[in-house]
Amino acid sequence: MIVTEGTDTEPAYFGAIRDRINARYQGRIQLEIYGEGDNTLSLLNKARNRAFANPNGYRHAWVVYDTDDFPAEHIDQTAQLCEAWSTEDTTYHAIWSNQCIELWFLLHFSYMHSDLHRSEYWPKLSAYLCSLGKGEYSKNRQDMYKILHPMMDHAIVNAKRLDAENRDKLPSQSAPGTKVHELVEALKPYLSE
Repeated sequence: MIVTEGTDTEPAYFGAIRDRINARYQGRIQLEIYGEGDNTLSLLNKARNRAFANPNGYRHAWVVYDTDDFPAEHIDQTAQLCEAWSTEDTTYHAIWSNQCIELWFLLHFSYMHSDLHRSEYWPKLSAYLCSLGKGEYSKNRQDMYKILHPMMDHAIVNAKRLDAENRDKLPSQSAPGTKVHELVEALKPYLSE
């Protein structure tokens, strides 16, 4: 189960991944995505409630959220509670992006370690997308997974490099930083051609 803070951008990106996996592994893999439109701690609580309510349970609950301007203690506590609430039955994963999911998109094109405000991500994404002939970036684009998929391995390498730079830092202090690559790597074996 993937539960996202966003109601459009993240569900569209991960929905494309789900559709690809479901087409290949019909009936064998259960991957559900919920765009909750809620913040850090509330999002984790919604994920937990969904996990408890599902009669089949979930082996993994991926809680995908941006740090945006949420209080640092909420951002960090969500990650800590994901670890604390994990059991043998369900593992909760904090998949945060500091500052937003667009950092993950940018890492497909180049390594970025400057702590920029998220509003500066959109023009950079637009420039990269235009260079590919894909038009300007806009929030909630439905084709981002399709465009970015060929560069996924590059993004994973860049995200891991950021992780190494942010070692021993809390999510709120890891700017920029993202854990989206952990979810993508878990799903990647099911995405190969």
